[in-house]
Amino acid sequence: MTENSELSPLATINCKQQAIRAVRFNVDGTYCLSCGADKKIKLWNPQNQLLLKTYGGHANEVLDAAGSCDSSHIISCSADKSVILWDVTTGQPVRRYRGHASSVTCVKFNEESTMAVSGSIDNTVCFWDVVSRRQEPVQILKDAKDTITSVQVTDHEVLTSSVDCHTRLYDLRVGKMFSDYIGHIITYSSMTHDGQCYLLSCADSTIKLFDKDSGELLNTFSGHESKDYMLENAVNERDSHIISGSATGEIFYWDLISSNCTQKLIHIKNKPVVSLSHHPTANKLLTACEDEIRLWGVPVVEE
Repeated sequence: MTENSELSPLATINCKQQAIRAVRFNVDGTYCLSCGADKKIKLWNPQNQLLLKTYGGHANEVLDAAGSCDSSHIISCSADKSVILWDVTTGQPVRRYRGHASSVTCVKFNEESTMAVSGSIDNTVCFWDVVSRRQEPVQILKDAKDTITSVQVTDHEVLTSSVDCHTRLYDLRVGKMFSDYIGHIITYSSMTHDGQCYLLSCADSTIKLFDKDSGELLNTFSGHESKDYMLENAVNERDSHIISGSATGEIFYWDLISSNCTQKLIHIKNKPVVSLSHHPTANKLLTACEDEIRLWGVPVVEE
C-alpha cells in the first residue's frame, strides 16, 4: 500500500451554485474558491465547511478563478467574456477586463500576482496588468487554432492547451514558443512541482506525461473515462502521483513512475468529477461534482 491509501472524505460542502465549474485551493491551501453556474464565486474554509464570502458581478457562468499570492485578490473569468479582479475583503470588483470575443475558459495569476493570464473560446490568450489601471491586454497570443482549454503560469513560462490538439509552451525570457501536436483534444494541462514535466488530459481518456525540455512522452495514464467532459488533472504535493476525475464519478490516483492505479475514490457515482485541486503542501484533495465540493485527506487519529 502507498502513503495515498488512507484518503477519505474529510468534508463535503453543498455550494448551492447550481453546478460547480471549477474548484481551486488558494496559494497556501487554507481556503478554496468554487466557481458556479449561478454566476458567483464563493470563498470557503473547506476544513470547517465555512462560507466566508460570495462574489457576484459576472453576467454568466463563472468558469475559473485563482487567488493572488498574498490572498488579497481573486481573478475570475466567465462565459460573459469578461475577466474580473476582486478585492477579497470587500467582495467588490476592482477591475473588469474585456478583451476576449467569447467565453473565457481559464485564468491564472503569475507568481507575483502582477499579471493575470486568461484563455478563451476565441482561441486567444490575454495578459492583463492587474497593478496598473490599464484596461486593455498587455499582450495577446494568437497561435492557437481553436479554444484554449487551460493556462499554467510559472515565473517565466506560460503553458497552454487547446482543442486544436496542440500544447504551446511560451518562454517569456527568450520570447520563444514551443508547440507540440498531441493528436487528441487536450482538456487540461498542468506542471509537476519540480517544473520538469507537464501533464495533459486528453479527450481519448488518457493523461500523458511529457518531459518539458525534450518534449518526449514519458508515461500514459488510463482507466478513467473522459466522454465529452473537460476533465482536469493534478499532481500531488510530492510529485509521486497523478490524479484525475472521471465521467463515472471516480477519482483516480496513479503512480507517476509505474503508471499503476494505486487508489480510486468515489465522489458521486456516475456523475462527472470535472474539477479538482490538490493542496500545495499536504496530502489533501478537493473535488467538484455537480453542486458539491469534497475535501479528501488522511483523518487525524486522536491519541
